[in-house]
Amino acid sequence: MIDYSHKVRELFEGQFREWKLARDNYDQLDRVMVRTVSFPGYEISVQFNPGRITSSAAKVDARSIEARPCFLCEKNRPPEQRGISFGDDYIILINPFPIFRRHLTIVSLCHTPQRIEGSFNIMLSLAEALPEYVVFYNGPQCGASAPDHLHFQAGNRGFLPIERDMDNPGLCRRVAVSGDTELWLWSGYGRGIMTLKGTNRSAMAGVFDRFRGRFALKQPDRPEPMLNILAYHTDGFWTLHVIPRRIHRPSCYFAEGESRILLSPASVDIGGVFITPREEDFRKITAEDIHAILGEVCLGETDLKNLTKDIL
Repeated sequence: MIDYSHKVRELFEGQFREWKLARDNYDQLDRVMVRTVSFPGYEISVQFNPGRITSSAAKVDARSIEARPCFLCEKNRPPEQRGISFGDDYIILINPFPIFRRHLTIVSLCHTPQRIEGSFNIMLSLAEALPEYVVFYNGPQCGASAPDHLHFQAGNRGFLPIERDMDNPGLCRRVAVSGDTELWLWSGYGRGIMTLKGTNRSAMAGVFDRFRGRFALKQPDRPEPMLNILAYHTDGFWTLHVIPRRIHRPSCYFAEGESRILLSPASVDIGGVFITPREEDFRKITAEDIHAILGEVCLGETDLKNLTKDIL
């Protein structure tokens, strides 16, 4: 069995020696400003990270996507960027514009649209192969800055507050069990999240497919139902946080003047770390802003409870 954790550590070491841009950007994480915003029972971290402006402000409409070369295709990637093959169809790369101390992008070798259907099992395999990482998926209309090229990302465990918040019974509790698959729902968390835990790959995939099918009926005009997904693997168990979305970007993203907050929420933000590429937004964003943003872009707890009824 391939030791991907060891291979990834070697990849980072080699890329830091050979690729100045990546090395400098990871060094700059030491100077990233972070502050904490408190809510009843949990906290949200806010990070000022100017290196993420390209992703946060990315134009992802069809015309803009067609007009630019795909930066995930091999022919367009920086010549210094090397990777590790994952199976026959994917390559693991370090992300040169990091949020995490160790930030990966796992890219399909084929230029094919960002879709979770048909690639969910790859996500589970990545989580199992990289137990030190949270693997995440941003849908084509809710955070993926390359919606034209299938990819996942991964960041080191322990960074996202949602990992520890799941242990708080006041926020997250198990509501159903079938075999070795568990359904957990969140309350008082400001965003609707469905969490699955289990050891059986096919059972997890079956429950997810049922949910995706149900949610797709609510958004029939979209290429796929709007989803962010976080997955990790510990002691034989997968934990999968599924976050259904209402919209891509909140109204404050499009506001003018002092009302504007340039924040485009994706998996990391909804997992508890808000990324602000502008310093003025980092300093002014309030608990009320965060609550409004999450309520605007995420499905509500009641809606999610209805969607997950009898899902097992």
